[in-house]
Amino acid sequence: MKRRKFIQNATTAGFGVTLLGTYACKQTKKENTENTETALDDQMLEPFFKLSLAQWSIHKMINDDGVDPYTFAEKAKNWGFTGLEYVSQLYNPELSDADYSAEAMANFVSKSNAEAEKHGMKNVLIMIDGQGNLAVNDEAERNETVEKHKKWVDAAAAMSCHSIRVNLNGSDVPEEWKVNAVDGLTKLATYAKAKNINILVENHGGLSSNGALHAAVMKEVGMDNCGSLPDFGNFCIERKPDSWDCLKEYDKYKGVKELMPFAKAVSAKSNNFDADGYDTGIDYVEMLRIVKEAGYTGYIGVEFEGSEISEEAGIIATRDLLLKASKELG
Repeated sequence: MKRRKFIQNATTAGFGVTLLGTYACKQTKKENTENTETALDDQMLEPFFKLSLAQWSIHKMINDDGVDPYTFAEKAKNWGFTGLEYVSQLYNPELSDADYSAEAMANFVSKSNAEAEKHGMKNVLIMIDGQGNLAVNDEAERNETVEKHKKWVDAAAAMSCHSIRVNLNGSDVPEEWKVNAVDGLTKLATYAKAKNINILVENHGGLSSNGALHAAVMKEVGMDNCGSLPDFGNFCIERKPDSWDCLKEYDKYKGVKELMPFAKAVSAKSNNFDADGYDTGIDYVEMLRIVKEAGYTGYIGVEFEGSEISEEAGIIATRDLLLKASKELG
């Protein structure tokens, strides 16, 4: 796809990012005409989505550099985001050492809410890790996993989030996985429905990254508070033995298109960028075309995972790429 070049020379206060061009009216036009046309031009530059930041984008800062995870809201605000996507494991060992007690969870909720309010940020969702497998063959284990996730449903409700994101790990046999996944998700979504919380499944490796199979699970669950969280880059369905390198990858564009009908959140994964600021492995223009054509207008979460530049630089580059690609769509 041939991409137009953009010249960055203006700043939008709402996002704190540079935007394309400036509008120049002819001097002979009346002032009210100038103001109207300028406003229309500014409106055309608005993206069709809102920007959130996935906390995983700063996991190295937190895990390696000792950055306080409760500074998340402040950092996201300073980088031009309006929404927050929390990651449960980044609050360990604070929570895990307390065995996710009611007191520990209440403290997490209270501190997170206070920081979000202080910086004028919107709590969007919580990504849940390490709480068990929702698609295992053993029903007792599935039920235990559902129970472990309930405290996170309660936390999300107390934080005015719209969703929690769960992992759908378990059986490696597609037929078994599908049956187990439908059972686990239905049980958890039934509990979450009363709390007005959505249960979202991300394509997060293994069979969950098979777009067609993932979509089939969503259809069979058939609950309005159970949906998908399409990630632009998590479509590895088989990795090399004893390695993180991908051996078999599902078509990412096909996968996102299959998952978008059920999407209640979207994740913009990024790793490396070329000299023009485009991701070297994902066509963001095409991805946003798929997202936009699905009628999605909610938050798109930036999730930078690269190592060639700093986390802050990667976050900013991904943010700018989303806005640039959105404008390229027209």
